[in-house]
Order: sequence, then structure tokens, then C-alpha cells
Amino acid sequence: MFDTEDVGVFLGLDVGKSSHHGHGLTPAGKKVFDKQLPNSEPRLRAVFDKLTAKFGTVLV
Repeated sequence: MFDTEDVGVFLGLDVGKSSHHGHGLTPAGKKVFDKQLPNSEPRLRAVFDKLTAKFGTVLV
């Protein structure tokens, strides 16, 4: 079981054929991310790394 108290951002993804869209909320419900995302694993990982550096654990 994963303890969600350690999560800094909950990130929802809308996965598309050519691009994706991400919407991130803090546990308090504050919107911290709402952007189109690249359809490339290395570029997605870079976005996740930036969110992790700023907010801590990111739950996708």
C-alpha cells in the first residue's frame, strides 16, 4: 500500500495519439500544472523530474 500523505502532486494524464495533456494538483487541491505534454518518453521524464524537484513525490 502506498501512503498518499507523502505525495506532493497528483498528476492526471489525458493520453493522445500525437500529444498528451497533464493536470497536476497538490494534496490541498491547488492547481500547479495544466499543460500539453510531449509524446516522447525522454521529454515526459524531464517534465516529471521538474515536478519532482519542485514538489516532491509525483503520483501519476
